[in-house]
Formats: sequence, structure tokens, C-alpha cells
Amino acid sequence: MLVSRLSKAHLLGFGLPLLLAGAACQSNSSSSETTTAQPAAADSAATATAAKPKFLSAPLVRDIYTADPSAHVFGGRIYIYPSHDIDAGIKEDDNGAHFAMRDYHVLSMDSVGGKVTDHGVALDIKDIPWAKRQLWAPDAEFKNGTYYLYFPVKDKQDVFRLGVATSTSPTGPFKADPKPMAGSYSIDPNVFTDADGQSYLYFGGIWGGQLQRWRGTQYDSTVAPNQPAQAVAIGPRVARLSKDMRSFAGPVTEVQILDENGKPLLAGDTKRRFFEGGWLHKYQGKYYYSYSTGDTHLLVYAVGDKPTGPFTYKGVIMNPVQGWTTHHSIIEHKGKWYIFYHDTELSGKTHLRNVKVTELKRRPDGSIETIEPMVTQ
Repeated sequence: MLVSRLSKAHLLGFGLPLLLAGAACQSNSSSSETTTAQPAAADSAATATAAKPKFLSAPLVRDIYTADPSAHVFGGRIYIYPSHDIDAGIKEDDNGAHFAMRDYHVLSMDSVGGKVTDHGVALDIKDIPWAKRQLWAPDAEFKNGTYYLYFPVKDKQDVFRLGVATSTSPTGPFKADPKPMAGSYSIDPNVFTDADGQSYLYFGGIWGGQLQRWRGTQYDSTVAPNQPAQAVAIGPRVARLSKDMRSFAGPVTEVQILDENGKPLLAGDTKRRFFEGGWLHKYQGKYYYSYSTGDTHLLVYAVGDKPTGPFTYKGVIMNPVQGWTTHHSIIEHKGKWYIFYHDTELSGKTHLRNVKVTELKRRPDGSIETIEPMVTQ
């Protein structure tokens, strides 16, 4: 989930074109199912101030803005749980106040490259009793015959907490529990269920995601967003989920991300340290924890022997997109691996994004090939 301002200087500093506002349609309501064919090529009407970019992939849907896609395979079909970006008319700031999302839609498709169905509103902020504002990046899981939707939203005190909602259908509608998950905080929930059936919830994001404000169970709103460069970088959090998937079965612990020498990454190591948008997947017995570096615009990954870490940094999955490279997801489907991500091709505005997908390729040793999401022409 994007939590910091993206200026023209940010984009140009990475050699990326900044697009002005373009012609893109947005709908804030879609209660009925609509089906959209995945476009074969991008055709943004925005005007580039630098060289025109060529995008690796096309937006999955164009009638609403979507971001932070969490993808899962349920019953052989791909379901995507994204944020639903809207233009709320709120001034942009470093805490992400302009990301004022109010509901979630669920997208699905039989296979990558096929038709994409928007199943309409799955959960609305008005139906979450304890919520105040900002429905950021969600995730989902299926267990016990129930679909669980995990989401971050600010409570009445303007503190991010994690909530859980349930449904008998992967597309919802979802009914939110009356209170947030006890002991939860910050943003970007990600659920991973291991082969033994144990489920884990990963979460956290610094800066606007408020992770830096927490010391154990204590919240301090006065903590500055940036750490000293030589301090050990703040890591994401993980906790085992209870059998009912609605609470933690153990303590919340900090995930360690180490360098090649086994030392914790430092806060000043901004091209490798954790920022937000963590995602865990398993490949050939190893646990791959991928995440966004935030203000350096990279998607990177680290590998460990246990789902709770520690994880050793390995490299870059995706170089900068137009906009921010942030919350993503990785799945296997029909023998291939895919990464779902977002950029700003349709709007050119950092808070109005569109989700995309491309194949994830690995080398024989299990390492991941770096993806170039766009090139300039």
C-alpha cells in the first residue's frame, strides 16, 4: 500500500516518465457483475513529459482504479483482492491521506490472459463498525469452508488496525467482525498457510503505515517516520493464526531480514530494507518473503528455511514501475508462476492505479529473474 508522496522529481530521478492526468474512466459503484476482456495492448491517452513508455503488461480492468493486488487460486480459478482507488479530493501528503479508499471489489479470471470479471463491491467501509477511514491493501484465505478477508483500516482514533471479514463465497459479500483483531496494527496483511495447515499473518508498513510508532503493544504517535541510517531497519511482523482464523494463536514477532553476511539490514540501506507490502510464498521447500522498498521503488525478496524467518536478502524481483512499486502478490497457476502488481498507466496519478500481471521466471537455483515493467521508446 503506497504511503508516501510521489513527486515528479521522484519519477524523473529514476529515469521514469511522469504522465499528466489522462483520460481514464472510473466508477465508484458496481453492485452487479461485469465482465471485461483483458486488453491486448495499452492505449493511455495521457501525454508524457519525457520519452513515451512501453509497458510490459496491460491493465486487467479499466472501468475502476485498482491497486495492491492480492491474488489467490481457489477451486482452480484466480481471485484478486485489490485496493479500490478513488479520487476523494484530498490533498496529497506523506502519510497517504489522499488514499481514501472506501470499499473493496473482487476480480477473477479462469487463467492469465483470459476474461476478467469484476464481482462488484465485496465490503464497504460503512459496514465495518469500528472503522473511520482508508481501506488499504487487503488479503484473503480459504479455510474451514469459509473465505476470510483481512484488511487494514484506521479506527476512530486514526490508528491502523487489522480487521477480518467472512463469506461463504470467494467474491463476497463479506461481513466484518465487530472489532479489529486483538493485538493487530499497521497495514498490508498477508496470509500464508503452510503444508502442515498452520496459517500465518504477516503485516506492517513504515511511514504512513505507522509501523515505526509501535513498541510492542504500545503506540506512540510522536515517533518520526525515518530511523537513523545506522539503526537496524524495522522489520515486518508475523503471528500464527488461531484455528478460527480470527485471532492470533501466539505472540506477534518481528521478522528478521539479513544481508549476505547474516547481519540485519540497516535503515539506511533503502534499496534492500523493508518498507511495506510483504508477501510470502513457498518454492521447492524454501520460503520466499518479497516486499517493497518504498521510496527506492523496488520489489525485492529474501529467502529463509522457516515461514517465520530469518530471511536472507537475495535480489530484485521488479525494477521501478511508473508510479510506485508497492503491494504485489505471487501465485502458481497451471504450472507457471505469476506476479500481480500495479502502476499508473491509465491515470498518470499516484493515487489512481491499475493492476497488472506478468510471468515470474526463475533460474535453476531458484533465484528470481529481475522484471523490467516498462521501457522508454
